[in-house]
Amino acid sequence: MMRQIKGQLNARIHWRQTFTALKYPNYRLWFWGQMISLFGTWMQATAQAFLIFELTHSSAYLGLAGFATGIPTWLFMLYAGVVSDRMSRRRLMIITQTSMMVLAFITAGLTFAHVIQPWHIIVLAFGFGLTNAFDAPPRQAIVQELVDPEDMTNAIALNSTMFNTGTALGPALGGVTYALFGPAWCFTINGLSFIAVIAALSKMKLKPFVPKPHKNSVMTDLKEGLRYVARHPLIRTIISLIGVVSLFGISFATLMPAWAVKILHGGATTNGALQSIRGFGALFSALLIASLGRFKFRGKLLTFGSFLFPILLLVFAFIRSLPLSLVLLFSVGFAQILIFNLANATVQTLTPDALRGRVMSIYALTFFGVMPLGALLIGWTATHAGEPVAIIVNALAMLAYAGIILVFMPKLRHLQ
Repeated sequence: MMRQIKGQLNARIHWRQTFTALKYPNYRLWFWGQMISLFGTWMQATAQAFLIFELTHSSAYLGLAGFATGIPTWLFMLYAGVVSDRMSRRRLMIITQTSMMVLAFITAGLTFAHVIQPWHIIVLAFGFGLTNAFDAPPRQAIVQELVDPEDMTNAIALNSTMFNTGTALGPALGGVTYALFGPAWCFTINGLSFIAVIAALSKMKLKPFVPKPHKNSVMTDLKEGLRYVARHPLIRTIISLIGVVSLFGISFATLMPAWAVKILHGGATTNGALQSIRGFGALFSALLIASLGRFKFRGKLLTFGSFLFPILLLVFAFIRSLPLSLVLLFSVGFAQILIFNLANATVQTLTPDALRGRVMSIYALTFFGVMPLGALLIGWTATHAGEPVAIIVNALAMLAYAGIILVFMPKLRHLQ
């Protein structure tokens, strides 16, 4: 399979196609507004994690903060998907982005005043989770309003590009800012960065939103989305894969502050570098996928990524050198985005527009809702067995599930 993928990649890579979606004015506004905002988001995430570790010196507390972020996801994400299909997605996102801006400034104010406590961070994490629950479905679904259908895969790949540019540069910038000026400035910059995406959303020239008559109740519409996913074997399999990767895979990033200090004997700058290099790998992966254009071997590439990601994590767990750790994390980021980018694009391609908000809310619920459970689990495991053992156990669980899909769902790897 790897030889087939290599041959198809060599035949299909056209770097001129990488930025096709940017020819659409609305998508350009979206791209650059989100890019600026994501820099601030990752600065805040990096600073917040390291601050809570400085306050508590506890890997378990890092997991608890991630867990608090996810509670609103379980409570509201599916409802948010129905809302996303019933109201203007742009208007909904302006509300959620403004709310996140206010929360960032509150965090900055408490930190500047030197009164910030671990419980403050937990409460604010819950607030960010609440706004994200209503932000994620329209953020996933709005792409089809910004580009033509044939360029949606490219647009989703570029979404990953901007996300991972923020992942690559935001944590490093956050680590340096934290070391030089303190965490409060990281939170302040994040608050200011939301202005860019709010302005971009306001300037878009979209078709007027026409509310559709809704004879069904919210619960009936919600059940319709759940039934569609349950009866569609490929979508069901892809979303289950995202759930397993969110539970056992990306939760390893929760341990990076502790890994930087306890395993690599570094500090805030080391933590920022570890977070950033993973983003650079993901950025390279996203650009590669975007350059493929309208390729027809998504299934093979997605299957390949589902095996590559856990194998690289297993190797990383045994590395104690910072330079080698950075090399491994670059590769981990590359493999991770193969899974998330291709899964997202495939689910959207297979879903009719009338159900897109609800299906993507199920996708987002699986992604964001399972992630805090993973953070709590890996934090608990690291506390009792050590950080390396926690990562090894999670990687083996992912590897086993990838094998199950390979054996019992062969249609996935043949998906075009």
